[in-house]
Amino acid sequence: MFRRWTRYALTLALAASLALTALSAARIALDPTLAPLRDATAAEITATIDRELARLSPDTIPGRITSQLAAPRRDWVVLQALHDLAADLGQPLPPEVKAAYDAAWAEDSGFWANAANCAACTLDPAACTLSNFLMCQAPIMLTPIGDLATIIKGAIDYLAGGEVDRIAIALSIVGLGATATVVASGGSSAAAKLGASGIKLARGMGRLSPRLTDLITRAAADGVDWIALRRARSLDEVALTLRADAFAPLVSVAADLDRIRRATDTTTALHLLSRIDDAAEARRLANATEALGPRILAKAEVLGKARLLRATVRVTGLGYALVGGMVTLLLSAAILLGNALQTRLFAALRRAAARGEEQSP
Repeated sequence: MFRRWTRYALTLALAASLALTALSAARIALDPTLAPLRDATAAEITATIDRELARLSPDTIPGRITSQLAAPRRDWVVLQALHDLAADLGQPLPPEVKAAYDAAWAEDSGFWANAANCAACTLDPAACTLSNFLMCQAPIMLTPIGDLATIIKGAIDYLAGGEVDRIAIALSIVGLGATATVVASGGSSAAAKLGASGIKLARGMGRLSPRLTDLITRAAADGVDWIALRRARSLDEVALTLRADAFAPLVSVAADLDRIRRATDTTTALHLLSRIDDAAEARRLANATEALGPRILAKAEVLGKARLLRATVRVTGLGYALVGGMVTLLLSAAILLGNALQTRLFAALRRAAARGEEQSP
């Protein structure tokens, strides 16, 4: 009798947890305003990152600086950010690390070492490294000049069977601020244009992640009517050849990159762009940048991308209900299954014992 009531109770718990899980999932599916996760506020992001930084070993930042100094090509954007973060945290660098840092800076930033590089920055930013921009104190100009010509030439090459730079075309489309693509992003035209110009420059520097490169390529492949594009001669005509939904993720990334630039500077934004794989990560990184300001680069270096992005989200009450329902469902199912197996095992043992008694003299 007790086991029967136990099974009834477990079955009831299983049904209740299944209903709770299904209800939570249905609410999320039917109402786009409901989600198991939400964006953390600026104060929440800052508090989480401060706690993570407080747990760092005192050797973490000096170790990162030493590792960067030993690299074949020193990244002074990162090195300077780490140096400044150590000062902010009240963790002075060990004398030997400080001496190595100063010597390397003197070596890399000398006039004769960088005269040619500074000229290259002025003439062709894509041929320049971000460290060169930092040491030359050269402005990085983001401009959509030549975008329309790039689009039309790409369409002509496509129809002629020639090689087409789909990434350049997709970025030029967003850089022009074609009406359909900007509306799809939900952002401002100026932000999308500047962000696209930044992505184009970062691509020339080899700073785009493979997944972001694939995202841009898909936008050009799925979102352009190439035959109609060949005949386009104005921005309005270009807009008519596009599928806004295919370009929406790219426009969103471009707009969020401009948010990062406005919260820091162009050099930092281009450096952080290499950490972005998709539109969701771009939005979360932009949220973190607006909360943390210019020091985000060093904090990203010492904490890592995963911990930084985790600080930008929080689980909602609905999310806890969904997780709780799933956990209860799994536990109830496991206990019910165990009870059923136990019952079958005991029944088999009783039958075996009964047969043994019958066979005994």
